Amino acid sequence: MPSPAFEQAAKDAKNFTKLPKDDELLELYGLYKQATIGDNNTSKPLVDFKGRYKWDAWNNNNGIPQVEAEVQYIELVERLKPLYE
Repeated sequence: MPSPAFEQAAKDAKNFTKLPKDDELLELYGLYKQATIGDNNTSKPLVDFKGRYKWDAWNNNNGIPQVEAEVQYIELVERLKPLYE
């Protein structure tokens, strides 16, 4: 179950008034998926390029414990907040 701090960080990220850069969005996505689901055990999309980027972002975090992914996600949101709020 996600921590209250993680849930707040996810809300904060959804409330950014400006859209982060693509690489930042992918990093957020990958850490979020790792924190909430764990290791990526899905097959890589072949034709869907956006899906492939998202799959790679999540897959890059394989092996990171979910609690650690939560901490990294919260830290990333805190770094991005001043830029995108």
